[in-house]
Amino acid sequence: MDEGMNAVLIVGAGPVGAVCALALQQQGIAARVIEAQPADARADTRTLALSHGARLILDRLGVWNRLEHVTPITRIHISHRGALGVARLAADEAGVPALGYVLPYATLTAVLKQALRDADIAVDYGVAVDRIESDTACATVRTADGRALAAQMVVVADGGRGDAAPEPKFKRDYDQMAVVCDVQTELPHANRAYERFTPEGPVALLPNGERYALVWTASHAHAQRIAALPDDEFLAALYRHFGGRQGRFLAASPRKTFALKLAWTGSEAADRVVRIGNAAQTLHPVAGQGFNIGLRDAWELAALCGDAPTSEIGSAAMLAAYARGRRSDVLGGVGFTDFLIRVFSNDIAPLRHARGLGLLALEVLPPLKSFVARRMIFGARG
Repeated sequence: MDEGMNAVLIVGAGPVGAVCALALQQQGIAARVIEAQPADARADTRTLALSHGARLILDRLGVWNRLEHVTPITRIHISHRGALGVARLAADEAGVPALGYVLPYATLTAVLKQALRDADIAVDYGVAVDRIESDTACATVRTADGRALAAQMVVVADGGRGDAAPEPKFKRDYDQMAVVCDVQTELPHANRAYERFTPEGPVALLPNGERYALVWTASHAHAQRIAALPDDEFLAALYRHFGGRQGRFLAASPRKTFALKLAWTGSEAADRVVRIGNAAQTLHPVAGQGFNIGLRDAWELAALCGDAPTSEIGSAAMLAAYARGRRSDVLGGVGFTDFLIRVFSNDIAPLRHARGLGLLALEVLPPLKSFVARRMIFGARG
């Protein structure tokens, strides 16, 4: 069954899709959202690390002040195991109230879902996409229940889960998994985060309420073994791996594992379809870049639509301009995270010494420290 023409149709009601819809409405552009999951789907249990730049986006949408259980990161301690060299970043040195913020994914999605309702933005839950067809005139989303939804522009923000996702232009399998859980430490976190590089991969501790959110990267086989350890053995292994900067590890929540990869599909779009967020690029979680890049995708696409004549929304010229505008930020994030993993996840002696010198330079050179901090906060154009 064919339905009327939509201005913008967004596939995916997760945070990136929701932010895109809300930002478009601020620009006076109506968007309709379709989501494969039912409205009462079980909440995701992941923890998010938002940059200060992402906070500014959510604040402009009137969402930030609704969020609860947000823990600011005011300091970041960066080190690598087995060699000298430590760098410390601080929010006051960067001129921001916090370098980042940690909160449950479910908290953000619940607030954004309510914001969509408050804004009277139409969201069709439980609607799976079968395929997307497009030409120079419009794009049509064919749903699994037989409907045809036409739009001037279709924004794919489904996290790359859709069956119609194209083959990435560049991909890398790191042969790593992330073991994630919350841990309680002997010493209070005082809003300090840690990024510690090891030959097996980085381990991050992010202040999360009274605890830390842990992201422990290891090879597939080792990660599975780590996750399956009884609590006391897991906590002892983590202490040996991370060290005693926060004292002993006292407790841990149940562990989950996620495979880690790099995949860049790109923002280039023809015939009225554009991909944003993880549907366009999936990054390693080191330095917390991927989700924040996705929010900037949504914000900048909406801003570009607001600047374009209504008839030009979704046109080849507009989408080409969007792709050009996002290239430096996205590829900068892809290159930055890939560089960190490739350079730090090994035990090659010359690189080990170079890494130590690099961290020392980051610690003692204020311009370099400012450059790295602003890149983490605002992206490649920070």
